[in-house]
Amino acid sequence: MTTMTNASVREFKMPDVGEGLTEAEILKWYVQPGDTVTDGQVVCEVETAKAAVELPIPYTGVVRELHFPEGTTVDVGTSIIAVDVQGGAAPAAEEAPAPVAEPVPEEPKAEGSGGRQPVLVGYGVATSSTRRRLRKAAPDAAAQQAVASVQVELNGYGAPTAPRERPLAKPPVRKLAKDLGVDLATVTPTGPDGIITREDVHAAVAATPASAVPTPEVPAAVQAAPAPVSYDTARETRIPVKGVRKATAAAMVGSAFTAPHVTEFVTVDVTRTMKLVEELKQDKEFTGLRVSPLLLIAKALLVAIRRNPEVNASWDEAAQEIVVKHYVNLGIAAATPRGLIVPNIKDAHAKTLPQLAESLGELVSTAREGRTSPSAMQNGTVTITNVGVFGVDTGTPILNPGESAILAVGAIKLQPWVHKGKVKPRQVTTLALSFDHRLIDGELGSKFLADVAAILEQPKRLISWA
Repeated sequence: MTTMTNASVREFKMPDVGEGLTEAEILKWYVQPGDTVTDGQVVCEVETAKAAVELPIPYTGVVRELHFPEGTTVDVGTSIIAVDVQGGAAPAAEEAPAPVAEPVPEEPKAEGSGGRQPVLVGYGVATSSTRRRLRKAAPDAAAQQAVASVQVELNGYGAPTAPRERPLAKPPVRKLAKDLGVDLATVTPTGPDGIITREDVHAAVAATPASAVPTPEVPAAVQAAPAPVSYDTARETRIPVKGVRKATAAAMVGSAFTAPHVTEFVTVDVTRTMKLVEELKQDKEFTGLRVSPLLLIAKALLVAIRRNPEVNASWDEAAQEIVVKHYVNLGIAAATPRGLIVPNIKDAHAKTLPQLAESLGELVSTAREGRTSPSAMQNGTVTITNVGVFGVDTGTPILNPGESAILAVGAIKLQPWVHKGKVKPRQVTTLALSFDHRLIDGELGSKFLADVAAILEQPKRLISWA
């Protein structure tokens, strides 16, 4: 990467497009050197750990250089494109003069740092005004020898070991950190009184490169042979795990080893629901909207939550509290070329059936086009995953982190069913509800799943129970 030094050249840095994410991959450039760009024009598409996002540039001018090719992962705050504004005015943030400050002694650079200082996107490097604390006077040689001798006797090692304060964390958080290979001493606590929470541990995992994560020590006798450097490309294909797939994998591992999962199943006769779907397709109120069984299943779930509000909750590890949500941000699992994502419909509980159909249609089409925003995948409360579209009968889904329940919908098939005392062909499906057993006990989970099934068997209850 080169850096332009011309006074009229403006460097556009990789912004934080995902609320705290540290890097993004450049998927596609929409401009090339020599092209003219205008303020607000989209110049590239990048993929973060949450979604693909288009980046508009805040300058008007001519593209001088693209610092990185497509497929490169770039740290937030790194310049990715240079634009010659041809003497035009720069953004106000860059033209504002720096405040005059009294000179302070320059601190020596940390060894190995290369003089690099952390900066916020859109801001220059701040001038440090802190002074270095005086070092404590070194103890004399006799005192050092005495301390070292005592420590050798205590720990059996030849070098003195400095005492380290034990980080504050509850036993479940310590176990999680151990399972994920995280040293609690390196984690920044955000809980009350400096307590480390589960979220802090997950944040530390996300911020640590895979190569820096410590691995448990394995005796030499049982260590596996090193992996071969090369492999047969004709017989194997290796796919780098990054972006959405990497984030999904980390989230699922964290959820599986954090929340105690329980899954219950129920087989349902949805013949009347399928008839209602066909009737709604002819209804003028749904003109231009996509009506599917998923729409009525989503509405049935929302009605069941209204009847069982304790299901819609989350677990606050730091406060040791159950947080019941009085709103429903309904997540819909969507398979995309970049991996599985779960955008959610905000305040789905307050929407009418036509409004829910419209929101569901927008969510699905946006996900298929790869245009789902990071904010659309945040703050979900409960999720539906429709595995039936693949012909699968059911599954045992893993909870999205921070949510209490997820409903898997199986394939709807014509099967023999006892109806009104006679065996008849009926439309049947299997529902599977996975839930966090800390929040939802067996009774509540069973009542909730039974309510969803009852509505789908008799969809008129959508009106009477809503």
